[in-house]
Amino acid sequence: MKECIACGMPMVGAADFAMNDESKDYCVHCARPDGSMQSFEEKKENLTGFIVRTQGLAPRPAEAAALSMMRKLPAWRGDFD
Repeated sequence: MKECIACGMPMVGAADFAMNDESKDYCVHCARPDGSMQSFEEKKENLTGFIVRTQGLAPRPAEAAALSMMRKLPAWRGDFD
């Protein structure tokens, strides 16, 4: 089982991968419509919104939580140096 390099989601079947392509290192939730991976800013914005919707946090604490999560993921290591 692979984990998405951009959000950490387990990817177990083709439907979990961007464009159903199991050779990709990122998931369907981290892909743009054309199949490319979202940028750091796009992922931060989308993850913040997800945390607001699912955990009920206000936007600022949700963004802090998103950045804390992203800091641990391989796709974003260079963005925190």
